[in-house]
Amino acid sequence: MILISGCLLGANTRYDGENNRFSHPRLMSLLAQGQLLPVCPEVAGGLETPRLPAEIIRGDGKDVLAGKCSVVDNAGVDVTEKFLAGAEIALSVAKLLKIKAAILKDGSPSCGSTYIYDGTFSDKEVKGCGVTAALLEENGIEVYSENNLEQLIAKLQD
Repeated sequence: MILISGCLLGANTRYDGENNRFSHPRLMSLLAQGQLLPVCPEVAGGLETPRLPAEIIRGDGKDVLAGKCSVVDNAGVDVTEKFLAGAEIALSVAKLLKIKAAILKDGSPSCGSTYIYDGTFSDKEVKGCGVTAALLEENGIEVYSENNLEQLIAKLQD
């Protein structure tokens, strides 16, 4: 079983009420086999859809977990607790089902695994991970994105 961002499977859970549907033949095969478990940490943590966009301010998900920075929406509201709650829910599910890998939406302040946005709401990408990605990795769960899915597929074929 693999945890996956629900938006990648077409769930309209993005901040703007849309999705990030990602069609890849192997991904669709895993879905058909019942091997993918969709989750949206932001919705699980209590955020509504649609919602204001949020970014991590002066850090990344690891810094949020360490209490060094916050997740704030573009109206200035601190939504850190909801991001942390959603990350904890995703981790609890992964542990319960003994999930060892996740495919998460890159760029997201929750799910980004290689990049997030810089906290200025100016669409500037920076290297770093989101809150959920950081928590999963901290707990030994391998995190992949739609951009490096081939690495996971190769590992599954071994």
